Formats: sequence, C-alpha cells, structure tokens
Amino acid sequence: MSEREQFIDIINEHKRLLYKVIYSYCRNSDDRKDLEQEIIIQLWKSLKNYNQEFKLSTWIYKIALNVAVSYYRRDFKRTKTIEPYNETIFKIAVEEDYNEEHINKTILLHKFINKLDELNKAIIILYLEDKSYNEISEITGLTETNVGTKINRIKRKLKESISIINDY
Repeated sequence: MSEREQFIDIINEHKRLLYKVIYSYCRNSDDRKDLEQEIIIQLWKSLKNYNQEFKLSTWIYKIALNVAVSYYRRDFKRTKTIEPYNETIFKIAVEEDYNEEHINKTILLHKFINKLDELNKAIIILYLEDKSYNEISEITGLTETNVGTKINRIKRKLKESISIINDY
C-alpha cells in the first residue's frame, strides 16, 4: 500500500474525530471546508514526523486542534459575527437514529461548548471523546492536574447553565 493510500485510510478511519473538531470551531460551511483542508494538509505534512509511541488518534487530535485554534483566531479577527445553526454536525446523530431529546441535549451541549475559549473547548471535546487526562495533557501541553481542574470547572459551568435554563 502506498503512503498516499495509507494516509487516506487514516483520514477515513478518523473522520468523525476531524468532523467534531471542525464543527466545534466553524459555523459557516465554507469555513468548515477551508479548515478541513488545512487540517488534512498539516496532517499530510506531519505524517513523516509521527511518533508511534503515541496513539494515532492523539497525534491527529493534537494537529487538528492546533490548526483549528489558529484558524479560529484568524477567523475571529476577520469577522466577529456568528452564523446561526443551519447545518450542523448533529445530522450525524439523526443518521444514527438518536431520539429527538438526545439531539436537543446534544445541540444544547454544543452551544455551551461553542461559548468556551479555545483551550477549554479543546479540552472538553477531548474529554467527551473519552480521552484520559494523560492523553488530554499530551495533546494540550497542560499537566494532568490542570486538565482535571479545567474539566471540573467546565462541568460546573455547564451544570449552572443547565439549571438556569431549567429555571425558565
């Protein structure tokens, strides 16, 4: 199998991971396409430097999140408007036959996540992907203790947000 074919297999195997990162950082479909392209280019350029001591998904997350954060910063400076949700990652949930309540909770969770700063957004995305504190630490460059602290703070903010919504 050629290097190109291996790379395509890697991308296909981890496309859900990539979609989650892309949809968490971009609202506009054109921006999502641009970010997807940038991530894939960086993954291709970095493939020869992949250290097999790390899990492939950890390496992909690290690159994807770094590219997404850089893209988000550039995009945020360019425009400060947010396009409303009209096409979202949640169509994947619909395709997987989740019920409406689950989809609504997922939308609410993603709206909360989108209000977080770039680092906390990256941390919670990784946490929701069942990454260990150690893996999140490797990807973000934070200590495991700091990762745990940040996750607990994010959870606390989420609970507060939900309780405010439920009070209405």
